[in-house]
Amino acid sequence: MGDLPDRLVEFVRALREHGVQAGPSETVDAAAALEVLGLDDRERVREGLAAALIRRGGQRAVFDATFDLFFPLGAGVPESAREREFDLAALREELASALAAGDEAAMARLAGVAVDLLGNYGQAAGGGGFSAHQALDRLQPQTLISGVMAAMRTGEPEFTDRFRRDEVRRRVEAFRNNVRTEARRRTAEVRGRDRVAKHAIAPPADRVDFLLASRAQLAELRRTVQPLSRKLAARLAARRRRANRGRVDLRRTLRRSLGTGGVPLRPAYRVRRPGRPELVLLCDLSGSVAGFANFTMLLVQALAEEFSRVRVFAFIDTVDEVTRLVTGGETDPAALGERIAAEAELSTWDGHSDYRHALGGFIERYLDAVGPKTSVLILGDARTNGGDPNLPAVQAIRARARRTYWLNPEREALWSTGDSAAHAYASVVEMHECRTARQLADLVAKILPT
Repeated sequence: MGDLPDRLVEFVRALREHGVQAGPSETVDAAAALEVLGLDDRERVREGLAAALIRRGGQRAVFDATFDLFFPLGAGVPESAREREFDLAALREELASALAAGDEAAMARLAGVAVDLLGNYGQAAGGGGFSAHQALDRLQPQTLISGVMAAMRTGEPEFTDRFRRDEVRRRVEAFRNNVRTEARRRTAEVRGRDRVAKHAIAPPADRVDFLLASRAQLAELRRTVQPLSRKLAARLAARRRRANRGRVDLRRTLRRSLGTGGVPLRPAYRVRRPGRPELVLLCDLSGSVAGFANFTMLLVQALAEEFSRVRVFAFIDTVDEVTRLVTGGETDPAALGERIAAEAELSTWDGHSDYRHALGGFIERYLDAVGPKTSVLILGDARTNGGDPNLPAVQAIRARARRTYWLNPEREALWSTGDSAAHAYASVVEMHECRTARQLADLVAKILPT
């Protein structure tokens, strides 16, 4: 591996593109770790580089996928696939034996065979590669679970079947991950490592698009709410401390300087006594936008102590206050969404967004919730289904609030396409694209007053 320094630099660059904040000092630490650890033990190298380069939680999956790409287990066709010819039946039989024995080395070897035998597509045309999805779809490892359980059952009582099934499922999932890793390695050899690193590695949870997140990604996102809220609370508290200092009081500073011969060693500041801000959330809970709104409501719930008062309103075609439901202890976005849908009156028609009716209802029933100390966050994709966007209602909210922002989970490139009235709303209030948890955290810390 004569190009090791270049490869390490490329590896760190790829990590940075996926949100791992590793800079020059971390790169130097990683190089030092490699010098000490050597290259004989790949897993030891992995752990050494992880210790030098990762600074935040939730980034290990991205690190491991990138490491497998830049420091692969081998090159070209796996040795086990070259030694003998497999067919689908023989591969499934050997995989079942490996799963029953819990033989991780055998599972990794068979993953290489599976990708080579079943995952190759379009190689002859020069534009192909290797697909983990295609290999797993043809191999169907999940259909082996019952047979593997039967092979593992050795006179143990039936009540242990549940634990045994969970263990077999864990092994199957580990095998699937091996197949994905092997498919990325083989594709990188065909299409280039940088290209695969850019497009084939899943982003960390806080960079997952709210509107495109899978169920597993949403579950991972749920686990980021509390750490994210703690980080945001610390940033808001620091901003508040800095703001509370106020400006330098020249008269008091000069008076203090008399004790040090006229040298102003300790500046005095004008004391400010700002109150904590009030926050109103107005959330569109229709369709796929609901996941973004539910996550934001949970984040605000976790940050409630940073505000003097928080009120939350939700709507689809009708608006209702859901503060009691949001602050009632639910910590799961899906459970919170189900509870709001069951107990709040959000829709009286067909379940599609009606901004005219919903914003009009807020003005009629809840406008007194907005005052000169209030920051208002409106969450929604601004898609009116062809209806009236009711801009006067948004103008009325902006006129009463201290600050009003609209957070839109759609890409800005899609604003005002189709039935979107995004730019019309953006002409009235400040609108921000907010597609990921990281964008949301940055926006909340940036736009909320101290």
